[in-house]
Amino acid sequence: MAAAVNDTLGTDANTVVAAPKTPASEQVLRVAIPVGMLVLAIVAWEVYVLASGTPKYILPSPVDVVGALAIGWPTLLPSLWVTLSITFEALFLALIGGVGLAIILVQSKWIELALFPFAVVLQVTPIVAIAPLLLIYTPNTQTALLIVAFLVAFFPILSNMVQGLKSVDHNLLNLFDLYGAGRWQQLVFLKIPASMPYFMTGLRIGGGLSLIAAVVAEFAAGSAGAGSGLAFRLLESGYRLDMPRLYAALILLTATGVAIFGVTSFISWLVLHRWHESAVRREN
Repeated sequence: MAAAVNDTLGTDANTVVAAPKTPASEQVLRVAIPVGMLVLAIVAWEVYVLASGTPKYILPSPVDVVGALAIGWPTLLPSLWVTLSITFEALFLALIGGVGLAIILVQSKWIELALFPFAVVLQVTPIVAIAPLLLIYTPNTQTALLIVAFLVAFFPILSNMVQGLKSVDHNLLNLFDLYGAGRWQQLVFLKIPASMPYFMTGLRIGGGLSLIAAVVAEFAAGSAGAGSGLAFRLLESGYRLDMPRLYAALILLTATGVAIFGVTSFISWLVLHRWHESAVRREN
């Protein structure tokens, strides 16, 4: 009898714990619906341009944009790489600086009161106003672009990490105190793991903002030449009224931003999907 009860309880427990799998049809629809809407929008764009007879220098068709991308890739792809290098370097520095400063800030409310206002000032200052100053005070344009992109991506990571480190369950903190855990033990084994959902949010926001900041900084700096980024290609195409090439560069930037968001979202899912409510599927 006891064995039967245990077997029954075990079966029920497994039934409760196991999360239901997503049906294959639902997974297909999650991919098919966005892709279908994107294809439909492209077709509508093409039909509108052909039916209205809009000149290419005003609104190119998707076919014109693809042709410009095929012809201009020897210059567009190196420019994309320049922009991406600034983006990822800035994001990497923002991750290190944001997490490091957040850990320092939460150690004492006096340290937070002393340093956090400086981060807020840098965040609310328009990036276009900072770029010319950095061009004067830095040795080269690339360094200025990197600093601008870093400053934009830094604050979301810092603020989210600070909020995460301060949002630990007080009962768990009391439990760690009860067992005599030191400050660094609480930080490593409790606060940092508990702050991961907030950190992942900051990572997703910072990834997109670092790309935007890199492009805006290139616009503000007016960087040009063979080693310039995609912002210069956008300006160059606009000055020449080469709209297909301008749209091609813009589509490359958009696709890059979507890819960055997808990668950071996947990293967030990998870290959180086994334990955090934001990534765990509901059972009913």
